This record gives sequence, C-alpha cells and structure tokens, in this order.
Amino acid sequence: MFDGGGFGVAVTVAQLAAPSRPVEQLPDGVVSRPTRLGEVVPVRARSDAELAAELQRVERGESALAAYKLELVAALASRRPAERDLPQGAAGAASPDWAPGPGNAPAEGVSEFFADELALVLNCSRSSATRLADASAVLVHELPTTWAALADGQLDWPRARALAAELSEPAREVEPAVLAAVEAAVLPRASGLSIPGLRALARKELIQRDAAAAERRRRQAEKAADVTVRPMRDGMAEFRAFLPQPMAAALRETIDGYARLAESAGEPGTIGQLRTGVLADLVLRPWDSSRPPVTAHLQVIAPLGTVRGQCCGDGEPAEVNGEPITTAQLRDLLEQLDALCPGGLQAPVGGTLHLALVDPRTGALRATVSRAELERLVRRGCPDHPDGDCACPVLARPGPVDRYRPSAAQRRFLEARDRTCRHPGCRNRAGWADLDHVVAHAEGGETACENLCCLCRRHHRLKTFAPGWVFAMDHDGVLTVTTSSGVTRVTRPPGLRAPDTGDDDPPPF
Repeated sequence: MFDGGGFGVAVTVAQLAAPSRPVEQLPDGVVSRPTRLGEVVPVRARSDAELAAELQRVERGESALAAYKLELVAALASRRPAERDLPQGAAGAASPDWAPGPGNAPAEGVSEFFADELALVLNCSRSSATRLADASAVLVHELPTTWAALADGQLDWPRARALAAELSEPAREVEPAVLAAVEAAVLPRASGLSIPGLRALARKELIQRDAAAAERRRRQAEKAADVTVRPMRDGMAEFRAFLPQPMAAALRETIDGYARLAESAGEPGTIGQLRTGVLADLVLRPWDSSRPPVTAHLQVIAPLGTVRGQCCGDGEPAEVNGEPITTAQLRDLLEQLDALCPGGLQAPVGGTLHLALVDPRTGALRATVSRAELERLVRRGCPDHPDGDCACPVLARPGPVDRYRPSAAQRRFLEARDRTCRHPGCRNRAGWADLDHVVAHAEGGETACENLCCLCRRHHRLKTFAPGWVFAMDHDGVLTVTTSSGVTRVTRPPGLRAPDTGDDDPPPF
C-alpha cells in the first residue's frame, strides 16, 4: 500500500513442471468419459483425518440426496392417483381376496401400478420400488421431522429407511398423533442405535401407544404367510418361510433337536448340513409310500448344429440353420437323444418330456416337440422328397389360430420361449402366467406366437388397464415396454442373443 491510498501488485512468472498423469486407454468405441470425483478432489493426497472427514461429508451428502429422491418419488406418486385404477368389482380389477404381503400394498390414494412404473424408471425390482415408495410416503407425509433430519444430514439414510420400514404399515391405520409421538420418542436416540435396535425401539413405542392396532396388523400379516425359494450362486438356493414367530421358533428347535441327535449318532456333515437334511426329510418324507408320486415336466433345450443340404428344385446349397427345422435335422437330433441313454431319452414316469429346438446362431426358439411327435416326423419325412435329402421345413413354430384362445401347441411353444412373465424384472413362472395378446385381439391382433407373450396376472392387468403404458413385440419375442412417464425397457426371451449393433437391453433385463 502506498502513501495516498494507492495499491501496488507484484507478479512473478515461473515455469512449473506439472506432474504428468498416465494416459488412460479407453475401451474401443469410447472417445470420452465423465470426470470422476477422485480426479477433481484427489484421494491419495489426503491425510487420515482428511479422509475420515471427507467420508463423513459424503455420508451427509448421501442423506441429502436420499431426502431429495424421496421428494421426487412422492411427487410422481401424487400424479398416479388410485382413481386411475379400475373400481373394486369391475372386470379386470384386483381381486378383493388378494392379500398383499407386508410392504406390498400401495400407499393410500396411490395407483396399484405405481410401484411397477417406479421399478422401470429406476431399473430395479418391483419389491425394491415398493419399499422406496412406502418410505417416501411415510417420511415425506407422516414423519416430516425425520425427513428434515435426513435432508439436513443429521440422520443417515440407513436409519431413516429402517424407521420408515417399521412405521410404513402402521401409518396406514394409526392416528397421525400416534405416529408423531413415536417419532418424537425415537428420533432423538436414532443416531446412537444400531439398525435392529432402532426398529425394536420403534415397535416398542408403537405398541405402547396403540396395542390394539398392533394386534390387528399381526393378524393381517398372518394372511401373507408363504414359503419361497431364492436362487443363489454355486448351485445353492435360499429356502424362506414367512410365518408367525412362535411357529418359526418351534420349527427351528425341532429341526435343531433332530440334527443334534443325528450328530450324536455319528452322521457325517456339519450341523448346518444336518439341519437341512432333517428339514428335507420332514417335508419330503421319503419313507412315506402312501402319498401319490409327484409328476414332473422336463424341458430339454437342444441347439441344432448347422446342416447343409440341397435346396428343393434348383440344386443350390441352402443354409437351413435358423430356419424351420428339416427332417435331416430331426433325424440327427433323434440319434443324439438315443445315444444319451439306453433306449433313448424318455419322459419320467408320470411326467412329460418336451424338446425346445433353438437356433445356435441367435438363440431364438424355433420349435417345440414331444418325443413321440419327433419320431413321427422323422418317419414321415418330407412329403415332397421321400428320401429326406432336402432342406424342406417339416417343423416350425405353431401357426396362428383363428380364435381368441391360443392353442395347446402355442402355449407349449410360448412357455418354452419365455419361461417367466416377460414384464421387465418379473420372474413369475410361465406356467402360472396368461398368454396375452400384445396387440389386443379386439383391435385386430392375431392369436399368433409373434403376438403372444407370457404375462403374470398382475402385469396382464397392468398392460390392459393402466393408462399410458405401451407394449410392443417383434417376430422373435423381443418385448418393449414403455411406462406412462416415457421410460422404455426391453426384455428378450432367455437365450436370445442381442444383435451385434449394440445392446438396448440394460441389465438386469
């Protein structure tokens, strides 16, 4: 600073050698990518204390984002009112006897199909979308103080989510004053409790304030009792039973008691393996011959190798791979089946055997056939070329029928092609699904395999009655579903490979 109030600035110019960063090799076809946070705020240069402080800052940011996400979900839900659904008792409406499990019923005043739309918007399962919709409804509307603590970074998302999960069902029936009292008692202690401890405290406070409502919810929850199986990796699965707690405790003690007896008797295996063996024996009862045998349905998926033959009439070689199946292909398949076991591969006693023939190049299903039908086709051969040395098709997908109800052959083909409900993310078995016309039969849609797909009853109703949804399907069964909010997802039949031009079918669909 100079006399008289003036200022002077000195500038020194020096050449700095900036540390070079390694050149990243991007994948083929990728010319750029977004800047990563770790490049803007380098991680390795931070001290331990700075890393810990940054983690806490990220945690607060995640809480604020979670609160914002809940606001967005609540706003979208408000634009999907229950008035959009069919009234109770109308044709196509949800059955009044349907008892949704805990956390599966829509929030008060919200369309029953909102969770399906949210699942496609977020590319998650319907169960996850339902839990998020429930959390948004209870936190934004019923527990505003908890939502504010989340938005301000004073409460983390896992604890806010746990509190919402514990109170979302009660919020449907208890008085707002009761919820407010529970919130006031639990929230000040929430950050210092574990997740199970927080949920237990919320349950305790709720029961103390409205024991009658808790008993009503318990009786309602019993109606949702069920047994399910969830596939796991390495050939394992998780066997789940949702049932009353006293019954669960009694079952566990009984299974453990028998397993301990087996262990004392020298049975090999860990105690966990012995428990699972006891459970299987008690349920399956292999010693009980008084019950009828369980029938089975076996489906064999057999890729057909490339077979070249002389095309009918002009003598030119014809590529029949990926086209309707010829007699020569069927004869070769039958020989391979006979080589699998003495007498050939046959259906199990009391069961059925169907073969699904797929194109090895594209994975598309070309036909389904039983063992008896396969043998008849091979004996009959091509009607125009008795020697069988041709590429004439003798088996293909079932043709269209001139009626609304699909034929038995079409059902067999479509269940083999789809295997589950084709709505994005749904895994209900095809055997429990409806065969739905993608283009409605009343609007001119054919009863043809190219216009039929497996949809469980829920998603059949969604496609037919939910406003604004659009379903479209191509010749190979690729189904495109667009929600009323404009989000599009694509599902392909299992085994059908995506075209080389790129995959427009994002995981997990």
